[in-house]
Amino acid sequence: MDRTDRTADRRALAIGWAVLLATVATGCVSMPSGGAPQRLEAPQNAADGLQVHVYPVAPRKGESPRDLLAGFLDSSNADQANYDTAKQYLTALAAKSWKPDAGVVVLAGAPSPSGPTPSDDDVTVRLTVEGKQVAALDEQHTYQAHSGESYQRTFTFVKEADGPDKGEWRISDLPDGLIVDQTNFKNTYKPVHRYFFARTDASATRPQGAQVLVPDPIYLRRRIDPLTEAAQATIDGPSHWLGPVVTSRLGGVRVESAAIGDNRVATVKLQGGDPAACKQMAQQLFQTLADQQSKLDRLDLSVNGVACSLSGAEAALVAPGALAGADNGVQAFIQLEDGRLTRYLPEVAEPLPVPGALGQAPQAGQFHPGTVAVRRDAAVAAVIAADGRDLVETELTEGGKYGEPVVSSRSAQPGKGLASPSWDGRQDLWLVDRDPAGPRVLMVRGRTVVPVQVEGLDGRTVQSLRISSDGTRIALLLSQGGGPTRLVLGLVEHGGTAEAPAARITALRDIAPQLSEVAAVSWGDTDQLVVLGKETDRLQQLHFLGTDGSQSTDSPLQGGESMTALSATEARPPADPTSPSGPAVLTSSENGLYRLKDNQWHEVPSKSAAKAFIYPG
Repeated sequence: MDRTDRTADRRALAIGWAVLLATVATGCVSMPSGGAPQRLEAPQNAADGLQVHVYPVAPRKGESPRDLLAGFLDSSNADQANYDTAKQYLTALAAKSWKPDAGVVVLAGAPSPSGPTPSDDDVTVRLTVEGKQVAALDEQHTYQAHSGESYQRTFTFVKEADGPDKGEWRISDLPDGLIVDQTNFKNTYKPVHRYFFARTDASATRPQGAQVLVPDPIYLRRRIDPLTEAAQATIDGPSHWLGPVVTSRLGGVRVESAAIGDNRVATVKLQGGDPAACKQMAQQLFQTLADQQSKLDRLDLSVNGVACSLSGAEAALVAPGALAGADNGVQAFIQLEDGRLTRYLPEVAEPLPVPGALGQAPQAGQFHPGTVAVRRDAAVAAVIAADGRDLVETELTEGGKYGEPVVSSRSAQPGKGLASPSWDGRQDLWLVDRDPAGPRVLMVRGRTVVPVQVEGLDGRTVQSLRISSDGTRIALLLSQGGGPTRLVLGLVEHGGTAEAPAARITALRDIAPQLSEVAAVSWGDTDQLVVLGKETDRLQQLHFLGTDGSQSTDSPLQGGESMTALSATEARPPADPTSPSGPAVLTSSENGLYRLKDNQWHEVPSKSAAKAFIYPG
């Protein structure tokens, strides 16, 4: 069968998908996918409705190695649980040794095969698959962004000497895992989050309360029993990267079944593990399964026959973002040019000054506020002096005064002192000292200043940072020799004692290799970063990136070159006035202040000269 015939087959198949999608909109259908019939579920939202269910096509007699390779790549990415059809393209020995679940390589475009055309006498031929790699999934389903480097792998074909396929070409040697282009990746895979408890900080001096869950994003095939696969992926444990800062109560168990009923109740049966940890297991699984539909009211869990239930209200106590400050309502602030801090009220043109010293205009000779970070409970602010030399704290209450400096920088150079204070949800403050003679990252706990070791800088220096509310991950903007600023994500590990706490940032991970320069970053959710940056030879844009580096939206949002700072929030109350849909984002530019609403920038009118938007954190 030649390439034209196979292309015609695929085109006819695509027409079938269009008809099938119309049917899916009103119900469910069952169609064969090689082996037992597979059920095609109705999409739960418009985006899922645009996906197509791909069925594999077995090899035809007389296919050339090049057509055979194209058919294999298509079939290996079809919606078939065990890759039975794809294995028909392989020799018997290769079918047994090939490991399709070893990972996924994502190319910018369709894989491009190259190599010789075999003669009639040839019994072996090698073809090479080439392309530009933009991402990968590892064996744990964890996404890793790539910068478009060249990808090349070799496939070996042999002509079968005997058996039912005698005289036919088959693949005898191939790389483990799958190869897919970006379009098919989006169609075949869906982002899923599994959840693990943040490790307890033994050096903490304040009660830490209930444990909080940390999201660990992965990608799973969207139409291969997604509920069971998501539950099992959670049980399999965290990604290699996140593992050092989280724990799980699901070790040593396996999923027997997982389902969500029309009553928005999930039912999961597990075997193995400790039934006494049923509630904590349910807390982890509740969040994972809740991601699969818009709302989940309850999870009924059975562990070795011992049952427990978890309500949505109980799950919220340890849910991601529980430390983001939502219990106090999400407040936004505007800092005026004279340093005063005011509350942002969308319906009021003139901002309302906060109570205390920070709401008053500084007098000559007094402390002059520069950068401000409001604690997540909105009760205290950390303030860096306008000259970057000192950091003080002040209560946002009537009579609140500036305290004595907690941290001081030795640098007298403008723009080279203290910068980017950021609060986690445990009331620890993080900041950078950009002193050229001794750059450092610091954690402030009460009035204890802890130097933070940052591993893997390789000659780069930290220019700014943003800590997640759960305190396990930290976004860093790094620069080397005054060059462009790049974004990495690191893990935060705590140690020491209450009297002598210690902290280090490790496992730095480049999550935005496609961006040649980053101007600002903020947390837009517990699993999402909002990034103001640019790609090479492009204008600055606003990017929504998952903590694994994957794009959270189909395309970035145009952001003007004059935008220099942004603030977002992990907290998501239903009545958030700044953005009824999507992350709440506020930006500062040379031309004023803007808020993001329905993917459009809206200027914020103000009678007073303003310089910055601030969300708590």
